[in-house]
Amino acid sequence: MRLLVFCLIVACPVLCHAQEGRKVTCRFLCMDGTAPPPPLVNVSAKGAEISCSVPANTFSAAIACYAKADAISFLTASDLKPAAAAVIPANVKAAILVFGPAPKPATGLPWQVSVIEDFAADFPDGGALVANLSSQGIRFVIDDNTVTLEAGKTHSCARPEKRDDFNMAAVVFQFQQNDSWQTVSENLLRFAPGMRYLIYAYQDPGSGHPRISTSQDFPPAKAPAAK
Repeated sequence: MRLLVFCLIVACPVLCHAQEGRKVTCRFLCMDGTAPPPPLVNVSAKGAEISCSVPANTFSAAIACYAKADAISFLTASDLKPAAAAVIPANVKAAILVFGPAPKPATGLPWQVSVIEDFAADFPDGGALVANLSSQGIRFVIDDNTVTLEAGKTHSCARPEKRDDFNMAAVVFQFQQNDSWQTVSENLLRFAPGMRYLIYAYQDPGSGHPRISTSQDFPPAKAPAAK
């Protein structure tokens, strides 16, 4: 189980324009139900601007970005103003960055970023990686296996053994509310060889209500070398 790292919205030195340090292969995803951020750039160690696009409801192509002091900073492409920062642990070489609007953009950066290590072994073929991006515990059932997942944690799920003739299996998600569990999602999901999913729990930025989002994923292509 790999720890999920949340980027806190603070003004800090990682927002400087010139960056040095290590390269991290990144894929971008906009949090479900929100409009994606404008085109962004990351600045390499040599001062080159690396274009970063955050699509809605799908993953971007893999891009090599630069991390300085274990953080990757992003600027808006139009005016090079600080837009977001993602904290990247020193041992992480590839990551999925989920962008969402900051709760209080007037006091810090306009976008917050949740970081999930993009580790191939965590995405079993025909299965799913479940990430809890919310601030409360969740519980889910896949293939009759019940898993409780704390905030900021992930869990890999193998392809369910119990499927119908169309490779469909039941998936149920619950959020913890005080001392009880509330079901927020219950449906059938297709689990077939060659497919894999990122399923993440989050709280809607506007209403604060618990939500579940499912994105079909594919093994990341090799990122182009950063200049």
